[in-house]
Amino acid sequence: MFVADEQSDVAVDSKQLGRLAAAVLVDHGVRAHSELALYFVDAVVMADLNERYMGETGATDVLAFPIDEDTEPGRSPDAGTPGPDRGPVDASEIPLLLGDVFVCPVVAQRNAVERSVPVDDEFALLVVHGVLHVLGMDHGDADEAAAMQARERDLLARFHHRSPT
Repeated sequence: MFVADEQSDVAVDSKQLGRLAAAVLVDHGVRAHSELALYFVDAVVMADLNERYMGETGATDVLAFPIDEDTEPGRSPDAGTPGPDRGPVDASEIPLLLGDVFVCPVVAQRNAVERSVPVDDEFALLVVHGVLHVLGMDHGDADEAAAMQARERDLLARFHHRSPT
């Protein structure tokens, strides 16, 4: 898990949100040698990503970029042979590259105010939502949206909205 807070507009508990993302991965059964990057970025960066990759204008709250390709392990940095100085590659030791999730705290904060929810809850929802997209869930139709929202509620209840003990 790689987490980076690359903005300074809104305070973000990036460590806690990274733990939340990791809990979602574990709950989904993702193996230990996996890589997911979680970035908190400003509105300018998010607007650029949104325009370049989604064809939309302006900053959005969350974008997820799953890595869908099956790649064969090889010599770093390309996909050649393992090289004469390396033994055979054990596939279980190669990290599974999952993708990247970008969250824009400024937009999340605005959404939280509009929805009358705590901003930390909005951050958590967006992280879970982005990770679920990376894991292959979508909300393209009503059934998919209902399934994704149910999964989000379940994960947030178990890993974010914990009762004090």
